[in-house]
Amino acid sequence: MGTTIAIAIANQKGGVAKTTTVGAMAAALSQRGYKVLAVDLDPQGNLSDATGAECFKLPTSYELLKKVSKAHEVIQSLEKFDIIPANIMLAGAEQELMAQTGREHRLRETLEPIKDKYDYILIDTPPSLGVLTINSLVCADEVIIPTTAGIFSANGIKQLADTINNVREYCNSQLKISGILLTKYNPRTTISQAIKELTASIGNYIQVIIFNTYIRHSVVVEEVQAKKVDLFSWKKKSTVAEDYTKFVDEYLSRKNGGENA
Repeated sequence: MGTTIAIAIANQKGGVAKTTTVGAMAAALSQRGYKVLAVDLDPQGNLSDATGAECFKLPTSYELLKKVSKAHEVIQSLEKFDIIPANIMLAGAEQELMAQTGREHRLRETLEPIKDKYDYILIDTPPSLGVLTINSLVCADEVIIPTTAGIFSANGIKQLADTINNVREYCNSQLKISGILLTKYNPRTTISQAIKELTASIGNYIQVIIFNTYIRHSVVVEEVQAKKVDLFSWKKKSTVAEDYTKFVDEYLSRKNGGENA
């Protein structure tokens, strides 16, 4: 693979499986032979904690955005992929960067020296549309929007799409939305079916596809996060592991112009 693809996993709504999606995609892509870097840009540091990365004794994405440390100094190597971790200090970056010129470009600038070492860079974003999320969108080539089958989650997609359009107009003209991914989905409930139809309508309105694959709800996600292992190492035959495998297959097929495109 010749060109690095940076993907922001974004939704200003919390609890929609952004972190789970980043971790699962990173592991699944690495299993297919791709070199992957995951970037934790959420001050909660859930991705860092779930992967067992060191969040406090070594520099993190906070030091990277402050330009105290360079990208190669904050990258940690995990079993399947690399990660730039985060901790609560990152919350201060929102305020500290506000007064600085070019603040929206900080992540893109700091990752540039190491970008070519990876096939994919996956960015986990906070549940907001603040400076950190904007940095991820300016840095990214693509956005994947995870959303649960909930009315407020679905309606928030329009607001996020407006933000993405603004970033596209002023900061990153190449940015595109790869699609909307339904997570924590229960196909047997009437409300889930109704919300799926609503989400599809919103996707049609903003001209964004809904991935055919949906991620079913499973307690396995909490188990693997507690054990600090990736989904496929712990419960590769679980429904959620199967779903994420199918999702990554569909994503790659669409990118390569396959039958799911």
